[in-house]
Amino acid sequence: MMTDTTGAPPCPPPPEIQPQPRLMRVPPGAVDTHCHVIGLPPRYPFVVGRSYTPPQASPAAYINLLDTMGMTYGVLTQVSVHGTDNRLLVEALTVNRARLRGIAVLGLDASDAERTALQAAGVVGLRLNVLYGGGIGFDRVEAYGALCREMGWHLQFLIDAGELPKIAPQLAKLPVPFLIDHMGHFPTSRGVDSEGFQTLLALVRDGAWARLSGAYRTTVQGPPYDDTVPFAQALVKAAPERCVWGSDWPHVANWGVMMTVADLLDLLARWVPDEELRRRILVDNPHRLFGFGT
Repeated sequence: MMTDTTGAPPCPPPPEIQPQPRLMRVPPGAVDTHCHVIGLPPRYPFVVGRSYTPPQASPAAYINLLDTMGMTYGVLTQVSVHGTDNRLLVEALTVNRARLRGIAVLGLDASDAERTALQAAGVVGLRLNVLYGGGIGFDRVEAYGALCREMGWHLQFLIDAGELPKIAPQLAKLPVPFLIDHMGHFPTSRGVDSEGFQTLLALVRDGAWARLSGAYRTTVQGPPYDDTVPFAQALVKAAPERCVWGSDWPHVANWGVMMTVADLLDLLARWVPDEELRRRILVDNPHRLFGFGT
């Protein structure tokens, strides 16, 4: 395990052996819409002030995971510990252009050349993240909306749903599609009827996208994450055409039980028992949002 001298605790790695899901068949064309590739210093420095120190997660290891799970495509999201240094993300996209798309983290002061290079590599959106050190906050959300409109990108938000009532009016005015990550990333103990989650549902009904992911981040019961089922099902009911699924591999900042991706696919089968609806979430919806097949 990596030694860290900054005080940011090291994360456990994901399981090396990844079995097949038991409760569902992964359909052709399926997309894992949320994962990370992670390099190691000094070549790929970590940001100061981060909240965790991750293990390496190479592009080759992720492609192998996709093949093992029978997933056709993947979406790489810039990990917070690399901040706005998107080099490894771009390298991975360039080598695997047919199978991967990217979500970058970018400062508003980035040059036109940097933006164009990201777009050419396969970046299709930007992420704003205030939950783990190294991300970009929400204070310039209108400017990011304008940038994404110019580039033909969408926006993704890693935010505790409890914050949504305060910023929902801003989000509703965005000129581009936007997605809320990890089902609102808040403890299930707050309940489906909490103001934050109800605001999330309202945003999704009105046009926002939702990622069905991160159950191990929101559960208060632990595996097999039964307490997450009503939240996922409420989001699917709100907008089945705008829900997507992600593995969140390699599961950074997970200090509890380390699951396999098959465990998370089996959980999706319990969230969405209907096979055809599950196919839409795994194939049709993400193809439309991330531009696969175009």
